[in-house]
Amino acid sequence: MPSLRHEIKLLIPNAAADALRPVLSGLLQKDPHSGDLGEYFIRSLYFDDLSRSAYRDKLAGVADRKKYRLRIYNFSDGIIRLECKEKHGDRIRKRGVSIPKSAALSVINGDFSPLADLSDPLADEVYALSRSRGLKPSAIVDYVREAYIHPVSEVRITFDKALHAGISGTDIFSKSLPTVPVFPDGSVILEVKYNDVFPKHLQGVIASARGDRLALSKFTLCSESLKAFKPTI
Repeated sequence: MPSLRHEIKLLIPNAAADALRPVLSGLLQKDPHSGDLGEYFIRSLYFDDLSRSAYRDKLAGVADRKKYRLRIYNFSDGIIRLECKEKHGDRIRKRGVSIPKSAALSVINGDFSPLADLSDPLADEVYALSRSRGLKPSAIVDYVREAYIHPVSEVRITFDKALHAGISGTDIFSKSLPTVPVFPDGSVILEVKYNDVFPKHLQGVIASARGDRLALSKFTLCSESLKAFKPTI
């Protein structure tokens, strides 16, 4: 099982991200998945149960919790990930497995049964939750990620930009799915992840951003944004 990692989230103005970018570029390497543009698009379909546990537990500040999602990159069906992000106090763990598009399409439509045929512990876990707790598609979360990496403690620093929430539908492969911006002012989520020790020279760089600690997850932020469109959330 993957080890627990530290996670820090800050909400910073776009201007602060622009100021940090050349500094990080000089100290860290770009994520090799970034491609020629230096960034990539992420779309996730988050699931929640009949009690809205993922949403409500986050708002309540429950220390230990899990979120389940489907994730794709750049609208491609080449890699489709079924993931669980666990939170334990101030640490996180992510588990995941690649699944075929046929299974993803079934899950998107609320049928989790194909997961039972994949012979994978996470797929079995998600399928069991769909049966026992009514786990189902809940919210689509879109953003553009710019990522930097450092070998010490597997440091990963990302700018997550243009956070959008899907207004309707659950088809993660649809480029025409309607979405709304969560931060109309262009604010950026700065995330820092590392294993045990965060290098001191990078601590000063991140402190210079003077951002506000972000308590809510992207899923929760998007769910909050959708209240105007889905008052029952």
